[in-house]
Amino acid sequence: MTDTPILYSFRRCPYAMRARLALLACGPVVELREIVLKDKAPEFLAVSPSTTVPCLVLSDGTVIDESLDIMVWALEQNDPNKWLEPEEGSRTAMMELIAENDGPFKRHLDRYKYDTRYEGANKLEEREGASRFLRKLDAQLSSSGWLFGARASLADYAILPFVRQFANSGRDWFESEPWEHLITWLVRFEKLYEFSAMMPKFDKWEAGNAPVFFGKS
Repeated sequence: MTDTPILYSFRRCPYAMRARLALLACGPVVELREIVLKDKAPEFLAVSPSTTVPCLVLSDGTVIDESLDIMVWALEQNDPNKWLEPEEGSRTAMMELIAENDGPFKRHLDRYKYDTRYEGANKLEEREGASRFLRKLDAQLSSSGWLFGARASLADYAILPFVRQFANSGRDWFESEPWEHLITWLVRFEKLYEFSAMMPKFDKWEAGNAPVFFGKS
């Protein structure tokens, strides 16, 4: 095994995006291996129990195969911006909100964005189902601009990539809705250095390629 952890990732996947955000925030450099979802590298399939990105392989061979677990692992090593210590609320409350994002909201999002893939999915009904969660976020953002206080926390960066995916499925409609705090939150995220730093285009990884390193040294 290499001394540098290996992150199997896919640039546009919101799960992989939030893992990269955490790694970028806390500092460990990883070897990034870009996976093409329609043609997954056999080396990736050999280590990932779920065969989904992101997947982090530590230097001792430990595999962390869930995006939120990668975020928490990275931040528990080093959390300079106190993402795990929200200014308001608690870590438990953050995890509950993230679970709502990863569960009901993500289900509606998939059936809204990819309605033709799901038998019986009604695009407008799924959009409305997802919007109930977004209105909840908008109300929570109204007091301080971030979900758990006046600075960003784990919840913000775990949820924002999915809200962005929803917004980009119909941006004109999204920006016409009366959730101004939500729109401001998303636009602020898209203008951050951290967003551009974790979104460069990577070539498909294949065995034998020169390593691509990602993160802060």
